[in-house]
Amino acid sequence: MSISFQDLGLNNKILKAISELGFEKPTQVQETIIPRLLTENGDIVCLAQTGTGKTAAFGLPVLQTLDTSKNYPQALILSPTRELCRQITDDLKRYAKYYEGINIVPVYGGASIDAQVRLLKKGAHIIVATPGRMVDLLNRGAANIDSISNLVLDEADEMLNMGFKDELDAILGRSPEERRTLLFSATLPLEVEGIAKHYMKRHEIVTVGVRNSGSNNVKHYYFVVHAKDRYNALKRIADYNPDIYGIVFCRTRQETQEVADWLVKDGYNADALHGDLSQGQRDQVMSRFKHKTLSILVATDVAARGIDVNDLTHVINYNLPDEAEIYTHRSGRTGRADKNGVSVAIINSKEQHKIKKIEKLIGKPFAKAKIPTGSEVCSKQLLHLIQSIEKVQVKNEISEYIDLINDKWKDISKEEIIQKVLSIEFNRFLDYYRHAPDLNIREEEGARRSNDQQREQLPSRSEKGYSWIKINLGMKHNITPRHLIRMASTIGVGKNAVGKIDMRRDITFISISNRAAGFFANEINNTDYRGLKVKTEILRNK
Repeated sequence: MSISFQDLGLNNKILKAISELGFEKPTQVQETIIPRLLTENGDIVCLAQTGTGKTAAFGLPVLQTLDTSKNYPQALILSPTRELCRQITDDLKRYAKYYEGINIVPVYGGASIDAQVRLLKKGAHIIVATPGRMVDLLNRGAANIDSISNLVLDEADEMLNMGFKDELDAILGRSPEERRTLLFSATLPLEVEGIAKHYMKRHEIVTVGVRNSGSNNVKHYYFVVHAKDRYNALKRIADYNPDIYGIVFCRTRQETQEVADWLVKDGYNADALHGDLSQGQRDQVMSRFKHKTLSILVATDVAARGIDVNDLTHVINYNLPDEAEIYTHRSGRTGRADKNGVSVAIINSKEQHKIKKIEKLIGKPFAKAKIPTGSEVCSKQLLHLIQSIEKVQVKNEISEYIDLINDKWKDISKEEIIQKVLSIEFNRFLDYYRHAPDLNIREEEGARRSNDQQREQLPSRSEKGYSWIKINLGMKHNITPRHLIRMASTIGVGKNAVGKIDMRRDITFISISNRAAGFFANEINNTDYRGLKVKTEILRNK
């Protein structure tokens, strides 16, 4: 028997609002969480994938339990990015359409803090905040969370990935003991479990779907190419999927902008989304993407947190993330709302072990795929063009020109006309792919490179003014770049002094500024990391 929103205990004001928004039946996470939040008082850790309807799952019960006669914050919702913060706020305001007097105030970095202070002074029933800005407001005495009854941590794993542990500790430590804490996360790493154990009372872990898994509607593929061919492989994938509407994930802001610029230069309908853009620029890019006037969005993980689009066809990992859990967030951007999606990883032969690690985490296999050849791309594009022509609506007015057309083309055969019409759109693909090379790495070459991987190879040259330091900790020790940066910070080496990080299975190379390299190596050497004696070695200076 199908469950409806009426069966979950929601009041008529909310039911009317969400019905107008097109809500027909609750998702699994909504069906599981909403009745508990309306009838129970315990803390909950909910593990559910991105795009499963978590905002409504916690937002609807929070709205229903507000007392609008009390003009002070009764709920605090924390999210990792300003985009997601604004998205949650917009959703809550739509859900509260038929409530009078509910004030929902978003506070986040990158906007005027004075304006946000003024909004809070007018009264807020719900504060939706990023951790950093919330701490700033608390320290200023501009926000009061002494009486909140609900504290929601949305995308908790991502907040910790972004380094907000101290801010979360500060906020949780200043909130009332009798609050109810709701923690929503796609994955449950050790840091999130630590938050739950330390700050939540007799919490229950509710898993919707398989823990740490990806959506069942997403198919996972990986392509193995030489590092130098990564961008050409991306173009091949885009050309082979003419109706692509997807996100390309890059590691850094610089790489994100470069890839977007290359795509635009090569004629693709693409743009970049990253932290170096102003808020106005970010809003403009997101508006174009949501309205599908932009077909490819190149983004960093952080910038993509606020994207709420249900019909993406592809997620493309231009680079795999350093932490396998982040792949879950990326791939969860497609395959939403019961639609199918594809998640693609472009890797080199040294990265195949990462695929195995992600497969183990999400409980789903990757299929190894071949980068399409030039001929295959041309065939796919030609069929797409033919289908587009078939769907063209012929207006009646064209009939009055038929005699003119017939007279003009009386000496041209039907086959020649077809060839000429198709060539108008298709010639550029034929020209580009006429001598296109095969980008796939041959099996024997891949095997040889895999064997080479067993040898310790020095990383590429470090940045100017930095030195490579070798550390006897690698991915098999469950260490991540974030842990290394935190390790550096603990001994007084700031983020600006930390450069590139090259992680291997058994060892890691980290570049540290020349001024701090000797100090870092000496301070870390012979310390203990999870029972292992750390050894360091300075390899080269630049």
